[in-house]
Amino acid sequence: MATKSSATTKKAATKASTDELLHYYREMLLIRRFEEKAGQLYGMGLIGGFCHLYIGQEAVVVGMQAVAKPTDTVVTSYRDHGHMLATGMDPKGVMAELTGRVTGYSRGKGGSMHMFSREKGFFGGHGIVGAQVPIGTGLAFAHKYRKDGGVTQVYMGDGAINQGQVYESFNMAALWKLPAIYVIENNKYAMGTSQVRGAAGELFKRGEAYGIPGEKVDGMDVLAVRAAAEKAHDYVRDGHGPIILEMETYRYRGHSMSDPAKYRTKDEVERMRTEFDAIERVKDLLNEAGVSEEKLKEIDKEIRAIATDAAEFAQTSPEPDESELWTDVLVDA
Repeated sequence: MATKSSATTKKAATKASTDELLHYYREMLLIRRFEEKAGQLYGMGLIGGFCHLYIGQEAVVVGMQAVAKPTDTVVTSYRDHGHMLATGMDPKGVMAELTGRVTGYSRGKGGSMHMFSREKGFFGGHGIVGAQVPIGTGLAFAHKYRKDGGVTQVYMGDGAINQGQVYESFNMAALWKLPAIYVIENNKYAMGTSQVRGAAGELFKRGEAYGIPGEKVDGMDVLAVRAAAEKAHDYVRDGHGPIILEMETYRYRGHSMSDPAKYRTKDEVERMRTEFDAIERVKDLLNEAGVSEEKLKEIDKEIRAIATDAAEFAQTSPEPDESELWTDVLVDA
């Protein structure tokens, strides 16, 4: 697979049926409304520790999951709530974990950055920058070893791409032709440093030294993401080894809830919201397909109710018993 530009990828984006568009619209809207509700709970002091919201980047994970198979696995960094929801994890369980309740996916002990679901093939968000990349590479090794046909989607940010362990992972994945898709979610700012000031060259080319092909994708267009994901999955499943997809996206909020994001202008954020918002793009396509504004409002109402129910479930669930401090420390292997 040759290196391509975002313009080429956009031209290759396949058309979608109305049902597919409605599905992507619902999935992205669920992530958006869930994250907005999580932000509210954080402001109320109900979510402790760090909380990194995915608002603005919804098209990336929804487009990638559109072509994933049940045997595939996913691993990502600490900006992970969207990935959990896109893999089918229950919003109630995710929100309960955010608020430290025993009904959460890690029984209230993992919080925002550390929850998992073996059932959904989601192997966690990770709080250490870049630490998920060697873990994801190991998951890809497991797929190849077991010959189960699975592919691992390994997500990282534009800040993580400068970490040394990323290149150690690239080297091993290329040597062993592992079924890994390395997804760089380039949201333009690594914490507070602009990507152009912190990372030299094109990020999708970072694997060239190892023979890993790369592609730059419009990460604000769910259909462009889906098209790139489909080609990447086919390439990897055919035994060619890993591939890199650089998703050009944008986060509307700060790095975390404690970040006022003063390193960028309000005009910049507003321009991205008004001109490139992924949800609004799909909404426009649905309007063109004849879906009424009333129908879309009904969907929004349904999704808001799901987010509200998740928040209520989380707030009414019990906190873990003190005895939970001694569980999940060791495992019989």
